[in-house]
Amino acid sequence: MRHALALLPVLLVAACGGGKAGGPDLTAILDEAPAQHLSDYGFFADAAADVPAERVRAYDLINPLFSDDAAKHRYIFVPEGKTAKADGGGLPVFPVGTALIKTFAFAPDMRAPEEGAFKVETRVLIRKADGWAAYPYVWNADGTEATYAPTGARQTISTVSPAGEPLEIHYEVPNKNQCKTCHQSGDAVEPIGPKLRNLAHEGPAGVDQLADWAAAGLLDHVPDDLAPTPSAADMTLPLDSRARGYLDINCGHCHKPDGSASNSGLWLQLEETSPVKLGLKKHPTAAGRGSGGRLVVIEPGHPEQSILAYRMASTEPGIAMPELGRTLPDPVGIDLINQWIAGMEGE
Repeated sequence: MRHALALLPVLLVAACGGGKAGGPDLTAILDEAPAQHLSDYGFFADAAADVPAERVRAYDLINPLFSDDAAKHRYIFVPEGKTAKADGGGLPVFPVGTALIKTFAFAPDMRAPEEGAFKVETRVLIRKADGWAAYPYVWNADGTEATYAPTGARQTISTVSPAGEPLEIHYEVPNKNQCKTCHQSGDAVEPIGPKLRNLAHEGPAGVDQLADWAAAGLLDHVPDDLAPTPSAADMTLPLDSRARGYLDINCGHCHKPDGSASNSGLWLQLEETSPVKLGLKKHPTAAGRGSGGRLVVIEPGHPEQSILAYRMASTEPGIAMPELGRTLPDPVGIDLINQWIAGMEGE
């Protein structure tokens, strides 16, 4: 059940309502100003029922970023006659007019996330001629329309967690500057999730989604040597692979050489190989209460002495990591990283 929606100075993006005949409107998509309503873009034939318009495809990631247990519905639009170009396993070069649409939804019981589900927000990233632009839309109570909300929103949500526990979430839709913090790549804004290695698995339609994209002309080709990101949920994989996959999607978008946390010297992308840059025996660049009295980011064999584990478990502003995009700890992710650190051999 949902409670009072209070708009605050925050930004992200919420979903669309209504529906627009004829499919996505490239004029609205490429307009310098954001559309007032998500339905103005025409991404959905029936937004209330999440029925995408022609050439809009649902997609999924191997590892979803944790966002207070929200269910996420992702869609991509590539203009007709345009094709994304593969760049190894990384982010494809998307053509101008590409839109990435991600809706966040909850249900009265998140063990059954589609039963009685209601939308809260949709985040839209549009590839304009001069780079990517992020727009936030917040859904109405009926789930039929979402309105541009540059100041974002907060909402109290009562639900049951995937673990079966009663849960009250003080959900936050971040503001536009906060969007840029997570999506920073040098001086530019870039998508986080749709790297080819994060897409290299069976998608929502039950087919190989990259092969499907290539067949539909959305992607120029699928690299022969593409190595999928390790699934954090795949218990058949080594613990190290699962932990690195989790850190990559949840932390690596900021903790990378050109990210907003680059000055920390802690780089958590999957491609990183330096033990020190990954945090092993690494002293923080700036001491303070964020360390919780711990001396290093990762103390091999001792999650209780590791700053990384301490900050992941915190919900206190200024200590919690990631610092945006969640108000709750992720118990599954915390357990995974604690196991990973505990299994490391100390010096």
